[in-house]
Amino acid sequence: MAHSMDDLPPYELAFPGSLRDKLVAAVLSGAKTSTTGLFREYEVGGEALPQAGQRFALLDSEERRIAVLEVTDVRVLPLGEVDLRHAVDEGEGYESVDQWRAAHERFWNSDQLREFLKDPEFVVGNDTLVVAERFRVVPYSS
Repeated sequence: MAHSMDDLPPYELAFPGSLRDKLVAAVLSGAKTSTTGLFREYEVGGEALPQAGQRFALLDSEERRIAVLEVTDVRVLPLGEVDLRHAVDEGEGYESVDQWRAAHERFWNSDQLREFLKDPEFVVGNDTLVVAERFRVVPYSS
């Protein structure tokens, strides 16, 4: 069991910058309780998928550990099966799955992500596997 945030693995939303700042603020306000990543990101990064009950230290754009997140649910599913509840719970103001998907496709089809995946031709589609996570902020003592 981790005794402080420093003992926890890092949890990063997007890349450092304005998008991460917006997402972190949504987590801290309680608006954001879900997130979605590409399964391929885990493969390329050599990372294990998160598990329910696992705790992480949420990082801001300066790589500071600012909150403890506990994963409450993890699902791997095709992009085309993401539901409205998950999209809304991402806390970014989406009112439809189409809005959510358009924003995520802009990020996932970006040059920055393609560079991370080492695949300049990468494009998402309905069958692209995604990792849909739910989490909560938990109190910690330092």
